[in-house]
Amino acid sequence: MNLKGTKFQLKVWNYLKKIPKGEVRTYLQVSKAIRKPKAFRAVANAIGKNPCAPKIPCHRVIKSDGSIGGYSGKGGIKKKLRLLRSEKVFI
Repeated sequence: MNLKGTKFQLKVWNYLKKIPKGEVRTYLQVSKAIRKPKAFRAVANAIGKNPCAPKIPCHRVIKSDGSIGGYSGKGGIKKKLRLLRSEKVFI
């Protein structure tokens, strides 16, 4: 997969591929994992620009309060919920 994006976006998208099926992370957890702990909003923006959803599993990232957050992939939030439920994640 030859992705085009900023260095930051690529770092975020590569991390997303490491989130195991059936698990979720928050935007804050992702920002800390890529060593940019204050960049959780930038992480959300990078995730929103993911060109390969759900192949790059951005559906596995939720808000810190436990709510679903957004999903820019085809089908929107309903699709995100279906993908999470198919992985036995219930929010």
